[in-house]
Amino acid sequence: MTTLIFLSKIIEKYMAIIILIIALLALFIPQDFLWIEINWINYLLMFIMFGMGMVLKADDFKMVFSNPKDVLIGTMAQFILMPLLAFALGKIFNLDTALFIGLILVGACPGGTASNVITYLAKGNLALSVSITAFNTLLAPIVTPFIIYILLHTVIKIPVFNLFIAIINIVILPVILGLITKKIFGNKLSEIIKLLPASSILAISLIVASIVSHNADKIINTGFILFAVVILHNISGYIFGYIIAKLTNMNIENSKAISIEVGMQNSGLATSLAITFFSALPLAALPGAIFSVFHNLTGSVLAWYFSKKK
Repeated sequence: MTTLIFLSKIIEKYMAIIILIIALLALFIPQDFLWIEINWINYLLMFIMFGMGMVLKADDFKMVFSNPKDVLIGTMAQFILMPLLAFALGKIFNLDTALFIGLILVGACPGGTASNVITYLAKGNLALSVSITAFNTLLAPIVTPFIIYILLHTVIKIPVFNLFIAIINIVILPVILGLITKKIFGNKLSEIIKLLPASSILAISLIVASIVSHNADKIINTGFILFAVVILHNISGYIFGYIIAKLTNMNIENSKAISIEVGMQNSGLATSLAITFFSALPLAALPGAIFSVFHNLTGSVLAWYFSKKK
């Protein structure tokens, strides 16, 4: 078990590099990754969210009540800023309808668990990061379909209720099961829990490999524009998140956490929703796949920069 924990720490440390390498391999030799079925994505996401439930503690939710201002600012910034940025960038760059839908899905989703790892590496307020992730994950079944409907109902018919049920099944139920499992088995799982962050990173890598390999030609053919839009969306989230935190008089640790939370999305969920509900537009899954690669890469660079910032 000691060896596994050591390997787990290595995977956490080099998360961005691992995901980037997997994505490049899946892009240039896709045939070697086609065994990772697209329909595995929902199950891999459920596994990630189950792991999130396993590592959450009651104390992680206390900040929602003890310091609600910063949690609410972070949550509102994520659910307002990121969808609006996605909408604006999609219009400015005149994205194809499918890619525009995919970008909106990324912007409308809650933050991902990777943001907690990046906040820790950045020496930000980890408790605040975890609280925001937990809170906006709980809000996601209602808020995410609402945002998608508001921004896309004039473009395509939005199955709001089905989106609500899907997010409940993919996100909320696994988190609850994780919390219950930890409550029942307690310390018996302490060693296994230490492996969960690395396991989640490997699951994210499988999701990225699946999407990229099955869409390699489409990714290459979309060219520079999609990559530019996704990177701008991600980096703009970091910048505006940090600005909002400073304008609301947060200290440096909280500002780091807000910046990372706003900029990093649960892009795996966005990809899953695209595949499940917009299968007639396969390109809708690409923004989420590309975002999954780049937000881990840029997040790691930002963590290095922030860790030096006192």
